[in-house]
Amino acid sequence: MSKPPKKNGPVLIDLETKPKAKPRAKAKVKEVDAAPLTPATAPAVPDSDIPAPTGRAMQTLTQLGARPASRLTRLFWSSMVALLGFFAFVAAWNFVMGLITSNPVLGWIAAGLAGLFCLALLLVAGREWLALVRLKRIDGVRAEADAALASGDLKAARATRDRVVGLYKARPELAVGRDAVARREGDSFDAEAVLGVVEKNLLAPLDDAAQQEVEAAARQVALVTAIVPLALADLIAALTANLRMIRRIAELYGGRSGTLGNWRLTRAVMTHLVATGAVAVGDDLIGSIAGGGVLGRVSRRFGEGVINGALTARVGVAAIEVCRPLPFVSEGKPSVSKIIKGALTGLFPGTGT
Repeated sequence: MSKPPKKNGPVLIDLETKPKAKPRAKAKVKEVDAAPLTPATAPAVPDSDIPAPTGRAMQTLTQLGARPASRLTRLFWSSMVALLGFFAFVAAWNFVMGLITSNPVLGWIAAGLAGLFCLALLLVAGREWLALVRLKRIDGVRAEADAALASGDLKAARATRDRVVGLYKARPELAVGRDAVARREGDSFDAEAVLGVVEKNLLAPLDDAAQQEVEAAARQVALVTAIVPLALADLIAALTANLRMIRRIAELYGGRSGTLGNWRLTRAVMTHLVATGAVAVGDDLIGSIAGGGVLGRVSRRFGEGVINGALTARVGVAAIEVCRPLPFVSEGKPSVSKIIKGALTGLFPGTGT
């Protein structure tokens, strides 16, 4: 006779008891007094983790402005402008002639408006030509001054002095300087002294005004780069501010430039910067800021703003050298660091003294 199957009873689990774990060997831990972590004792952030600002906008603008145009590029643009102008002239001629045939009154009105437009175009072209003539005149005076200083020719230096005085004879704000130069005509007996008198009495006030223009442009570029987060905003701000700054500096020194003249000056300034290596971010005050200073640690945008402003100041100094009718003889060349300090002091934290 088989045994009945054994019934399974309830299973009781004691939650209070835990399985005994195997004993582990106790590791010898050296007791260290843990000091409370404070901002003063916190480890420094490594500089390698913070990309240094490079002034991308001004670097790009300078490289593009100084890039020489090839003959093929000039041929392409000149032929395209000539072709479009020819098409516009033929279309306007056919339109006016057809309108005269169909409706003489309206046709002659259109002919008068077209003539007025052509007259305005000629006046604009004449103004641009006069602006280029003024720029070439200043370039000629500068070349004569360089030659007189290099040779020590007193007669050539006095002739250059007279030409510089003639450049500013219609400027009432420089009347005191012209009188001072006239009183000291016979006091100097070497080329450097003759041109030094002109520089001190006529060009020194213009240098001060030009430095103020450079400071204003550097401040504007720095502010727009630091505050406006839009893409390409820094490049557009740098382009417009630098073009306006170069035009105003040229006007201060007597070379009132038109549109074509301003582009010519801009190319000359950018070429001068690239040739002298003044766009490198690695020296003077610019290098200390770009190397991870307080501003770069706080915000990369602020760091870029300061670098772009500093490079704008260098463009301004180069514009002063290019537009000035005399080289720097007795007066010192404008200091880029001083201009940056005047433009950015108190503008951002860490830029003041």
